[in-house]
Amino acid sequence: MADINGLNNATSVYEKINQANEASSTAKSKSQSETDSDMFMKLMIAQLKNQDPTSPADTADFMQQISNMSSVESINNLNTTMSDMSSALLTSQAALQASSMVGQTAFVKTDKAVLDSRGIIEGVYTLPESAKGVRVSIYDSVGGVVDTWEAKSVAAGDHNFGWSVGNRDPQSEYKIVVEATDSEGVYKPTESYIGHRVDSVTLGQNGIGMKVNTGAGTVNMSDIKQIG
Repeated sequence: MADINGLNNATSVYEKINQANEASSTAKSKSQSETDSDMFMKLMIAQLKNQDPTSPADTADFMQQISNMSSVESINNLNTTMSDMSSALLTSQAALQASSMVGQTAFVKTDKAVLDSRGIIEGVYTLPESAKGVRVSIYDSVGGVVDTWEAKSVAAGDHNFGWSVGNRDPQSEYKIVVEATDSEGVYKPTESYIGHRVDSVTLGQNGIGMKVNTGAGTVNMSDIKQIG
């Protein structure tokens, strides 16, 4: 990072505080089990010092306490190990899923479209209920209508569609608008997804919050209808 008026030439107070906090947090995490053991031993020694000399505690009781402490410590170590394994498995699974997605076509919730290598645009639209008519319109980058077509009596559910540039001059980008008739027969926009090639995938923390990088930009997994 570039210096601004020489302020970054020395470690700032905030950086020192952050470093101290990180060191403290790491040390605390590493010595937690040791701290618990030390506390247990101090309590047991205090119990021995303050017991009634005329009626000393049974040795078997102390052995039982030590056994219980060992069991608790073992369970804590097992929980830590299982947590680490779970995080590693989640990351590995997400990485495997991500690698299999690259190069595939993801149908993204967007109206932006580009031609694939065949000169075709593919998409999917969703109807919550059947419609008397569905209209798909293709616009160029300046808002001019390139093509449009309609389908009659379309059932509820997902429907795939495709459009070929044909003999037209190809554009760098298109806009796709899908509309369906409502109960009064008026065309209104409906949910649609446009196919885009997956260029790469960005993994989140432990595989959570994964982002997919496509020709439509970076999108969340929740904005993808299907991949294939």
